[in-house]
Parts: sequence; C-alpha cells; structure tokens
Amino acid sequence: MMGASCRVILAGESMLLLAGRALYWPAQQMLVVADIHFGKAVSFRALGVPVPRGTTTQNLQALDALLAQVACRQIVFLGDFLHARAAHAPATVAAMLAWRRRHPQLLLTLVRGNHDLHAGDPSSLLAVTLVDEPYRLGPFAFCHHPDTASEAYVFAGHVHPVYHLRSGHDGLRLPCFLQGPSRLILPAFGAFTGGYAVRPALDEAVYVVADGAIFPLP
Repeated sequence: MMGASCRVILAGESMLLLAGRALYWPAQQMLVVADIHFGKAVSFRALGVPVPRGTTTQNLQALDALLAQVACRQIVFLGDFLHARAAHAPATVAAMLAWRRRHPQLLLTLVRGNHDLHAGDPSSLLAVTLVDEPYRLGPFAFCHHPDTASEAYVFAGHVHPVYHLRSGHDGLRLPCFLQGPSRLILPAFGAFTGGYAVRPALDEAVYVVADGAIFPLP
C-alpha cells in the first residue's frame, strides 16, 4: 500500500517512515534526517562546476513540509549537515538562520558525519547541539555510519541508499529506507545528493520513496 508514511516497529517502538525521506518517532515527537548536505551546490560552484542554485532553499522547504505533517519538538540530523567549508558562505548561512528564527522552539541535534569533520561545525547562532556517534537515546543509537558498533538498534545515513526498479528495458533509481534486524539506513534528505544502489539481504526490507509516497517492496 502506498501512502505518505509506513508504520514499523523498531526495538519495540512504533516509528513512521515518511515519504519526505525522514524518520518520525511519535513518542518523542522527533524527526530524524540523514545527509542534508547544506551548501553542496555552492561548494561545487566554488570549484567552477556549473550546478543549479537554490538547493539550500529546497532543503529548508522540505524541512518545513515535514514540520507541517507531524507534531515535532526536536530534529536529529544523522551527519553531513554541511557539505564542505564553502557551506559557510554568507548567503547559505543567512538562509539557514532565517529558517531557525522561524522555529526557535525546536531542539536540533547533529551527530557529526565525515563531511562535518571537514566542513566544520555550523554557526553557533543555529543553536545546534553537537554530538559524536553513537548518540544513545532509549533503545536506539543515532549514527552517521551504518557500521558503527552498538548494542542498540542503529539509525544511520552516509550511504544515500537508492533502489533500482526495473521494468523491461526501463529502470528507475529511487531513494529508499533499508531496514535490517539491527539497523535502519535512511535515504539522503538533501537536494542534489545522488545515491548508491543497494542490494538488500534476505533479512532486510526496502521501502521506496516516489512522488510523495512510500511503499514497501514485496
């Protein structure tokens, strides 16, 4: 069945996988987002690569769409919040600060990823709590890298998982959630992020996102 969300039980907790490429934990009113990569386009333009503008605005609008969909008091970012040092460009930071001023009540936590280590921490004016992986909360470990060792159930990003749907000679690469017995890998949230085609193991489930809907593969 296709819809805007899929309910799953993970480590005994009821969770929602959202078509907006995020995870929602209702009991904590928490959104979990992976690989937003603010400033990726401006980083490429700084290298002379002609890529589209407006990806920061797209990311912020996508966050606003999620906030309109669910009751949320906190967002956890699973790493790669900033793409590179060029993400500290004044226009990019100004857009992010304007968004933050519209949502002053939100608690924001960043689990540092590999790009964050190179890009540096986001502006202190964004009031983001910075932590390293694994960040433990309840029965879960919030991480960037899926292979982070933890006794808790792991939420992670980094891979930018996509699934290649084939029909005859046609094919589509669609963002997906990859759910296993000990971890859930989230799709990349950011615009202009690309993806890595995954091949699920027998004990893994794939939830594909397309056209504002999410559905499990049979």
